Amino acid sequence: MGPLSARLLMQRGRPKSDRLGKIRSLDLSGLKLLSEHLDPKLLSRLKQLQELDLSNNQLETLPANLGLSHLRVLRCANNQLGDVTALCQFPQLEELSLEGNPFLTVRMISEELVASGGIQVREADVPERPPKATAAREPRAKPVALKRPDDTPLSLSPNKRVCTSSSSAHVEGSDGSQPTLEPLHFLQCHSKNNSPRDLETQLWACAFEPAWEEGQAGATSQTVATCGGEAVCVIDCQTGIVLHKYKAPGEEFFSVAWTALTVVTQAGHKKRWSVLAAAGLRGLVRLLHVRAGFCCGVIRAHKKAIATLCFSPTHETHLFTASYDKRIILWDLGVPNHDYEFQASQLLTLDTASIPLRLCPVASCPDTYLLAGCEGGCCCWDVRLDQPQKRRVCEVEFVFSEGAEAAGRRVDGLAFVNEDVVASKGNSLGTICLWSWSQTWMGRGKQSTLAVVVLARLQWSPTKLAYFSLSTCPDEGIVLCGDEEGNVWVYDVRHILTQPPPRPAAPQAPTQILKWPQPWALGQMVTKTMVNTVVANPTFTYLTALTDSNIVAIWKRQ
Repeated sequence: MGPLSARLLMQRGRPKSDRLGKIRSLDLSGLKLLSEHLDPKLLSRLKQLQELDLSNNQLETLPANLGLSHLRVLRCANNQLGDVTALCQFPQLEELSLEGNPFLTVRMISEELVASGGIQVREADVPERPPKATAAREPRAKPVALKRPDDTPLSLSPNKRVCTSSSSAHVEGSDGSQPTLEPLHFLQCHSKNNSPRDLETQLWACAFEPAWEEGQAGATSQTVATCGGEAVCVIDCQTGIVLHKYKAPGEEFFSVAWTALTVVTQAGHKKRWSVLAAAGLRGLVRLLHVRAGFCCGVIRAHKKAIATLCFSPTHETHLFTASYDKRIILWDLGVPNHDYEFQASQLLTLDTASIPLRLCPVASCPDTYLLAGCEGGCCCWDVRLDQPQKRRVCEVEFVFSEGAEAAGRRVDGLAFVNEDVVASKGNSLGTICLWSWSQTWMGRGKQSTLAVVVLARLQWSPTKLAYFSLSTCPDEGIVLCGDEEGNVWVYDVRHILTQPPPRPAAPQAPTQILKWPQPWALGQMVTKTMVNTVVANPTFTYLTALTDSNIVAIWKRQ
């Protein structure tokens, strides 16, 4: 297709007219148009145009000076768009279609929608690619924290937004110089059957999209993926907009993880696009292409529920999945073809003695060792791919100085604070343990059981309930964990780790405790909840807390 002509516009425009200024709707879909074919001088003659369809072409950008001031509907699905800054020229735009543009970031779209004003973003379900085989529903396998008996269902507003009861959070802590975190948004976007009265769906995991766009050195992500019930949502933390929503009826999602893949377009250009892996009750890993807006692959990974998953930090296509079948499997997703289809292959199978709950590649040698927090303790596997054996057992089980009984050895929180220090939770009541990987591993020898070298202990909630996941911000030296009262415990551990030995034996108090802000809904206060997981982006600008009452709470650093 060459440059557009006035004759072509009149042929494909409605109503039929011999004058471009009379056309209100124009269909230019499927013409193999390139960006340079959109002549602003010609298109600006469409003074009354309200609806424009540019779907199924080869557009990489939209001209910035089209002069279509009355445009209300714009369809640009299935192109190669990588820039949407031109949207701000359409002040009357009400409906926008951008699915099938794999090189658009959700952050780009959100920023331009807010800048242009008036565009409505819907929480549209993301379609799955047919054909899809259904798996038999498994019994509920995720350990569920017990609800308190006096929880009272409340009605949330129909727009799924809850107003906070105050403009700032109540903060307790030992250091008044710490940055202030204020609640920004409360979202109810995982409701069963989209019911605004659902305060029972439990939300289990969230992950920030890494900021890996080219040319954005020092950038940080404000896009977070959350999962719970049958839905996965992708949310812009600044605006509170649900950018994408994917539903799988009969599923219950327990874990999400991001990666970025380098693909070559049909035009020969290299592009990077984000893939979100989500898994849960049915033992399936769903690979969601959030920018294009569909599920581009399903891995039938396990016969039982998947508790957690994570990508290798050094190999963008390598994915670990951990299941209630007491196996951890390392997959190579491969690079998708032009139809966004994956051909996953299995690289390793790691057997566990108990159910694995958390996965953590060792920060200093992620291609060599993998840690897992399990129902029976903390274990380590050799994951080197140059070794012949493809099915392996645990190399070392770590034990903690407070020799607890088997029932108390569960490790349900595990993350690296820096290249060496590990934060773990579950081995002792009311504390989080900081221990040294290098010092611990140095004393291994040929032992299969190894006592960790404890650096410090952090005071946490005395609750006996389990499965509150901790997380870390390595660049900021921060450890985070929620609790059964809806609070977020914040620890800045840099000063603890720089203290010369001997370090204090007593558990160290948190730097801050962010109290549950008690948001209002339809005149009532949501006073009680549990924060199952809390995650911040790498610069500690945004913090997302997921509850067992179907509320996503987003905080912002001031």
